[in-house]
Amino acid sequence: MKFIEHLIDELLLQSGISAPWAEYIRLVILVGLLIIISGVAFLITKKLVISFIHKIVEKTPFKWDDLLANQQVFNNLAHVVPALIIKMLVPSIFADFTQMIPVIITLTNCYLIIVGLTIIIAFLRVTEHGLSTHEAFKDKPLNSYFQVVRIILYIITFILVLSIILDKSPIYFLSAFGAMTAILLLVFKDTILGLVASVQMSANDMVRVGDWVEMPKFNADGDVIAINLNIVKIQNWDKTITTIPTYYFITDSFKNWRGMTQSGGRRIKRSIYIDSNSIKFVDPNMRESFKKYQLINEFVVNRHQEIETYNNQNNIDTSVLINGRRMTNFGVFRHYIESYLRNHTEIKQDMTIMVRQLATENKGIPLEIYCFTNSTAWLKYETTQSDIFDHLYAAAAFFELAIFQEPSGNDFSRVIKG
Repeated sequence: MKFIEHLIDELLLQSGISAPWAEYIRLVILVGLLIIISGVAFLITKKLVISFIHKIVEKTPFKWDDLLANQQVFNNLAHVVPALIIKMLVPSIFADFTQMIPVIITLTNCYLIIVGLTIIIAFLRVTEHGLSTHEAFKDKPLNSYFQVVRIILYIITFILVLSIILDKSPIYFLSAFGAMTAILLLVFKDTILGLVASVQMSANDMVRVGDWVEMPKFNADGDVIAINLNIVKIQNWDKTITTIPTYYFITDSFKNWRGMTQSGGRRIKRSIYIDSNSIKFVDPNMRESFKKYQLINEFVVNRHQEIETYNNQNNIDTSVLINGRRMTNFGVFRHYIESYLRNHTEIKQDMTIMVRQLATENKGIPLEIYCFTNSTAWLKYETTQSDIFDHLYAAAAFFELAIFQEPSGNDFSRVIKG
């Protein structure tokens, strides 16, 4: 470097430039050369060395090195080379302008710290991506934790840059931050609450990515597609996106359907309303008709024998239907539905199957069907449920039962015409 400086000085002096001006012109020329050298070094590092590393990475069987390349880790390393060159050559170039050396060195150090931050952040992204694809972490809110780490790194970088620029110890700024705790808590309130909520959600396994959740307060009903430090994104069934602050998942109630999915069965709980006027005792003719129904043939025979035995033992006059014990078309229909469900291939047989009569309402007598389909998929579930009730609505007439329905205009028209 000294040889180049002397050579430039001689050329300038020989051209008739005075010594004081020659120093400034030499400085400009050397700074220009420094910029050119740094730029060339950056291009060589990025185009040749980094490109060579990328080619090697593509040929290796490992996946993590591909992630390093995709996240620009190697490209960020290329920024270190020109900064180191500047740091090494500045003392020589500015030997006659020593007051400029600390400023340039300080700026170079700040630049190196920022470049170091970008490299660490890129490594974190690679780590986050790698963990998120692992089966054990697939449904964990990793993004929240890595966001916290990034925020901490930004704060540390900010403190280090300030300490270099102001020539103060980092401890000095940490003590100042201690005095600003109240302000920091106010500024980062949502972040702190989100962090606490994320930890609690993860520890208690409350919500995972992919869960179907309902949160009526926010009109949210759909799948969780992202859990971040501050927000949880839910894609509703109409494909809209609802964004909810993370901490509301530990302060407000919500329904998670994960248990239903894991059980393998989805509940059907729906009632058929029977017109009370159509309920009657089973007479011999009706009983003989019921015996022809395959699903309840054995039940009707056994039940009739049981009732006949009881009535005979108690000397009941069976010539009147109301006397003694009797079957009703409503009760037989209830047993028919239960038998139908127990023989249905799309009903989960190891879970509750129940057909029960509920309290009478102004809409008729509710006959509730309670069972579980063997598929939790929405489309399959709705298809199975519809098929079951299609059959039951049609089957009610075979038991001389009427499905209750509010009178419509057509009903009144038929009465008037009749």
